[in-house]
This record gives sequence, structure tokens and C-alpha cells, in this order.
Amino acid sequence: MEHDPADTPARRGEVALSFDPARVADDARLRFIGRLRSPWSRGNCPKNLREARAAGGVFRVEVDPPFRAGLDGLQPGQPVILLYWTGAARRDMIVLHPTHREAPTGVFALRAPSRPNPIAVGVVRLLALDAGAGVLEVDALDAYDGTPLLDIKPWLHSVDIPPAQG
Repeated sequence: MEHDPADTPARRGEVALSFDPARVADDARLRFIGRLRSPWSRGNCPKNLREARAAGGVFRVEVDPPFRAGLDGLQPGQPVILLYWTGAARRDMIVLHPTHREAPTGVFALRAPSRPNPIAVGVVRLLALDAGAGVLEVDALDAYDGTPLLDIKPWLHSVDIPPAQG
């Protein structure tokens, strides 16, 4: 039996929208381009990449055949940004109360998977690449095995470091 995210009870202080964004969404026409492979499943998935790196494991990104030519130019050792779909999470929550926070917090100030559009981001290091097979080995993943992959982007120091304040 598949888990219905709406069955997940809210914690004290959390706020749900009066509607489920998935049921009234515009069609963005997204296409999954592959899957993430990890040792994680519901109940044992690290909360973030730092915890995933500490736990260790074999972490792979599998890119579907039509998209493998897009891997050309990636090199082992470089950091990449993965965008992935955490569709098993609730989409109607707008204020969450994570156990590591003292007070409820707006979803846009968190990286929690429960959000109107369940898109997660991870910056990982590319350890190995077999472009022909569409397999990338990365240093960590904080997603369930089989999580759908939306996109891969290079992490660029000249672009992805925020400007200094002041």
C-alpha cells in the first residue's frame, strides 16, 4: 500500500494550506530524466547531505538513455547540483515545525521535502562517470532509493557563491 502524504500528522504550530497544490497545479510539463540510487528508504533516510556523507554508502545517479548526451563535459571531481522530486512528501504544508527548530518556520526558509512543489536540491561531488551507461557516482545522497531526477547542473564557483555582505 502506497503512503499518502496527507496522512502525515502535523506537528504543533504547523500550518497547512486550505488546498493541495498538486490538485490545482498548472502543468509545468516536467519530465524526469533519471533516478537516484541510495541505500535509503522511508524511516532511515538522512535529513541532509552532511548526515548522508557521515553515514556513507554507495550513491549513484542513473540518467535515462535520451538524456545521456547531456553528460558530455562533466568531469569526475567536480561539484554538481542535483534537482530531484520528493513527491512522497506533503504538498499542502506552508509552515513546518522541524524537530531541530524551536519554533514553527515558513517552508521557504527550510529545505524540508514537504513544500508546494516538492523539488529538492543537493550539491554533491562527482566521483566517477560512465556517460555511455548514464551512471554518475556521487559522494552522498539524502533521498530515497529510486527518487526521480529532474536536472543536473554544474556548480560553478564564479556563479554559485553569494556576494559578500556589507
